[in-house]
Parts: sequence; structure tokens; C-alpha cells
Amino acid sequence: MKPDAVVVGAGPNGLAAGVTLARAGLKVRIIEGSQTIGGGTRTAELTLPGFRHDVCSAVHPMALASPFFQAFQLDKRIELRVPDISYAHAVTAATAGIAYRSLDQTAAALGADGEQYRRLLQPLVKRANGITDLTMHQLLRIPRDPFAALLYAVRTLEQGGPWWNARFEKDTVPAMITGVGAHCIGSLPGLATSGTALLLGAHAHARGWPLPVGGSQTIANAMAEDLLNHDGEIVLDSSITDLAEVRDGSRPRAILLDLSPAGLAHIAEAELPANYLNKLASFRYGNGVSKVDFALSGPVPWTNPALAAAPTVHLGGTRAQMSRAEAEVAAGGHPRQPFVLACQPSTLDSSRAPSGRHILWTYTHVPSGSSVDLTKTIIQRIEQFAPEFRDVILATHSITAQQYSQYNPNYVGGDFCAGALSARQLLKRPILSPDPWRTPAKGVYLCSSSTPPGPSVHGLCGWYAAQSALKREFGLPSPKLSCETNPVEAIPPENADGRR
Repeated sequence: MKPDAVVVGAGPNGLAAGVTLARAGLKVRIIEGSQTIGGGTRTAELTLPGFRHDVCSAVHPMALASPFFQAFQLDKRIELRVPDISYAHAVTAATAGIAYRSLDQTAAALGADGEQYRRLLQPLVKRANGITDLTMHQLLRIPRDPFAALLYAVRTLEQGGPWWNARFEKDTVPAMITGVGAHCIGSLPGLATSGTALLLGAHAHARGWPLPVGGSQTIANAMAEDLLNHDGEIVLDSSITDLAEVRDGSRPRAILLDLSPAGLAHIAEAELPANYLNKLASFRYGNGVSKVDFALSGPVPWTNPALAAAPTVHLGGTRAQMSRAEAEVAAGGHPRQPFVLACQPSTLDSSRAPSGRHILWTYTHVPSGSSVDLTKTIIQRIEQFAPEFRDVILATHSITAQQYSQYNPNYVGGDFCAGALSARQLLKRPILSPDPWRTPAKGVYLCSSSTPPGPSVHGLCGWYAAQSALKREFGLPSPKLSCETNPVEAIPPENADGRR
């Protein structure tokens, strides 16, 4: 097959780009350097046979909210289970804030600050579509719901500045908000982290935080299946080091790169002007993550039984404690009391572990490029909330920030956001432009999380890049993405090479 378009990288954004181009009637080839598709949405047996762990992302707040996944009808292609509890935040071993799907139920359980929590989030929950439209595109445009944008901006400024505690009396509600903000790596308080907290916090009550049955890999598999059904091709275990390798022979009219700006500069240096290369070189990457997966003989023995029903648990303590821990990371240290994000998917999905067994997915923030294995630190942190945790551990698997950057070159220094999240880099990602996906190289587009709207599993970076390529290179409109037939069983990644 001589392709019209080539996509480099089979992560969620590369796959979204490929699906969009193939649905438009183009011949599409996706080239992936690894032996499996998925990128940040891979699932594998990391610890013991039968225990299926998500290698990167596990919880998917944008799976139901992303405009791309809504158009693609992801919820009709795979099973997404939405829990009654979106997340829990453990302040102490006995005290936790529980974010139920119901905002009213959440506020009623939060005591003195419950009403303030409701007032903060209720307008955003009611206008969740407007908030999504604002944040899940590029910010250089007029918002479709200006009032939603204003509400979101005012609350982001409030929670991102020194007055972030002004409306609260106790520790629990502020800690909940900050724990959600800590899903991205950044300063606390800060505009990027507060914006993340309010976006994901609103969706915790508007649509919930779903988990895919079978693991994150099913998201990638669903897109790969659709691509193959539209005559696309996926070539695995094939690394691209120079654009000439893509252009030679097939000469596609469009090339979409699911790469970091550093990766783009590396393979396209000969075709990019010096001023653009300088802009790519000035793009900043954030700190990294250290991740530990656990195979367990039973559920986590939390001191507070309410945590057992929450697929997502934030182990962070108070807002002040999390702020201090993140400041230590920013200064190049490894906190003794870190913020730990934990996910227990086997509470909703029994297919993830053998009968009666469980898995636990955890990570914490570390300095960029850290090679420190934080298994011991994370276990000790969990034991502060579940003293008998060590007794249920069957096996562990650790990946350091340095190893993450080797696993996925887009995660520079272990930064799984593919670029520091700051107010500046939310506008300049990686350049300030009305079409930041398009590069100066002929027919070349960047479609990774280093472009708007940034990180998270939403497919939007690939979708927007593909729409730009369709318009500029082919004169074609964006195609419809909805299911044409009943959902089919997703293909396993080892068979997703498209070469039949």
C-alpha cells in the first residue's frame, strides 16, 4: 500500500489521528517503534501471570468528556465502568474526603465546608460542556460558552493563588481539590494545577471518572480496530530516526508525528528553519514520576473502610503537606512524605487479577530524570493509611522516571505530560500559533501531548492535527467517526500490525 498519510507513533493521539485520516478515505500507515500499540494506554502483566497492570494511565476522566471520544463513541466500543465514587482523598488514616458522582451527596458528607464545595463546583458541573470546550482545544480562540469560561477563569485564579484557602474552614475539602490538581506535575498553588483540579473535579460529578474493563489497552485496541476496518495499516517495531525514511519511496502527502518537540527536532532538523528549531529547543519539560505496581493477595486493608470503595485514592494529607512535597520535588528532592496517586481497578473489574486477588497502581512525583526506585517510600506512605498493607503484597514492579523516558521518548526525564504545565506553556505548546499542530516542514504535523490541549488520554491532539492536515493537504472536511456496525471484539495488541 502506498499511503496518502503516515503517522509516526501509535499512542492514543497517533491512533486518533490515524482513525480520522482513514475515515476521510485516505490510505493511512501508522509506524510504531515498540512491539505493541498503545503508548500511554498499554496494559501488561508487569508483576505476576494473570495480574494485568496499566503501564501508564489507569483512570480516564476524559474518556466520556473528550469531544473526540464522544464522536468516536468510545463508550459503545468498549465497556467503561463509572464508579459511584470518583475519587477519595485520605487526609489522615481515619479522615478522608469522598467525591461521589452526586455533588449533593458529596457536599452533604463534607460537613462545615460542604456547602462551599458545592458553590465552588456546581456552576462548573452545570456547564461542564462549556468548560470542556474551553480547555480541550487551544486557548487562542473565542470560547463558545463565554459565561462558562468566565466562571472557570475566576475559580482557577482563586484556587491557584495565595487566597486558595479563603472560603474553607477545615482541611478536608481543600485537600481534595489540591489532590485532583496534583494529577498534573506543577506548583501548588498554581494556575495549571488549579485549572486541572477544577476541570477534573467538575467531571468527577458531571460524568464521573470511568475505568475501561480489561485495562487502558482496550482504548488503543478500539482505535486500532477501527483503523484496520478502514483499510489502515499499522507497522510495529519500526523506529523512525529521520523524516527521509518516511518520505523515501511512498512519499505521503501528510506526515503526522506523535513525538515530543525534542523528537520532532531530531528527525526533522534538516527540514525545519532555525527560528522554529529554536522555539522547539526552548520548550520546557516538567518533573517526572516514579511508578510502582502491586500484585496483592487481597484488597488493600485501609484503616478507613470508605477508601475501599474508591477506585482512585489520593494519599496526600493536607493541602499544606502536598504543597510542601511538590516544592521539595521542584527543588530536586525526593519527599519522605510524598503525594501518592493510587488506583485499585480490580475493585470494579475482576478481570484484572486472578479470583480473589487484586492489583494496585501507584505513582509519585520525582525530579526530572530521577533513577531512584521509590518502592520502599511508596509502601511506607501507603502503610500510614493501611498499616497491614505489606502483608497482602505478592509482588511489585517499579519503573523510575529515567526508565519512563526510555520506555517512551516522549516522556522526557519521566515527564508523562510531555511538557511542563504552566500558564505560558498552555498557550505556547510548543509554539504560539492559531494552528500549533502544523510545522514549517512540508506536510508535517505534530500530534502529541506537547500540542493543545496537552496531556490526558483524550485523543484530541491527534484529532486536531489530523483535521488541520485534511484541510490543508487534501482539502477534505473532518469525517464522521461514529460506529457503523455493532461493536466488535478489540484485537489484542500483538496482532494489531495491520499486515494480516
